[in-house]
Amino acid sequence: MEIETPRLRLRPFRDGDAADVYAYARDPRVGPIAGWPPHRSMEESLEIIRTVFSAPGVFAMEERESGRVVGSVGFVGNHPAGEQADCPDDEVGYALSPAYWGRGLAPEAVEAVLAYGFTDLGLGRVWCGHYAGNWRSARCMGKCGFRYQFARVGRAALLGETRQSYFYLLTEEDWRGRVSGAL
Repeated sequence: MEIETPRLRLRPFRDGDAADVYAYARDPRVGPIAGWPPHRSMEESLEIIRTVFSAPGVFAMEERESGRVVGSVGFVGNHPAGEQADCPDDEVGYALSPAYWGRGLAPEAVEAVLAYGFTDLGLGRVWCGHYAGNWRSARCMGKCGFRYQFARVGRAALLGETRQSYFYLLTEEDWRGRVSGAL
């Protein structure tokens, strides 16, 4: 499965992406703000590709112009409010190389994944969250139509820290209104 956007190709990760992933994931501005430690080696990045990034609905953000993988985006298989049998939900997550911040690539990728989730996967609601201090992520969520729902303190287990988290929601109905121009 591949998704094309004006500037990105969203596609499954490949082992050959390890160098590109390591190039952005080792930067201390990327992982810790999202709850994971910077990668320590290209081998670690390869292991993340083979485990975390191999999940269905997770995509490499490949810049179409350069062919370089500059981030990740996709569904993480859970959400903060718990499962509800009458409404299929998921949570979207993303990371982007700081060299590409401020260009609108994260919202472009998230919008494409939302379309995939609501149309192809039949999701009813998509959640998204960020830790306190990650205001770039909050701006991305706002641009994509997510609405703030609640905050809570929780564990960033991979870092061994307790952090304030903020959670946002986008329903299929609101998404359809946005893409049709009604909202």
